Amino acid sequence: MAKKVSLGKDREAELKEQKKKAKLANRKKRRTPVRFFKDIISELKRVTWPTGEELLNASLVVTAFIAVFSIVVGLFDFGFGALVDFLLNLGA
Repeated sequence: MAKKVSLGKDREAELKEQKKKAKLANRKKRRTPVRFFKDIISELKRVTWPTGEELLNASLVVTAFIAVFSIVVGLFDFGFGALVDFLLNLGA
């Protein structure tokens, strides 16, 4: 059997204090709903929000891209639909 080594009273007291601090730190880490929402609010305060002009420009760019992309997809759909109709009516 292994012998238990005595670390000394000072070292044992220091280890107990470290364990106590670790336990207390774990309690502080626990999330409560109130703490969760406080964290959300503090994070939202740190966000760099766009100015009105930046927001308008970004919205216009997104809208233009969606419009162009929709037209391209619509043209492909129309073209492939016409091609399928042509191929199906070819044998008739």
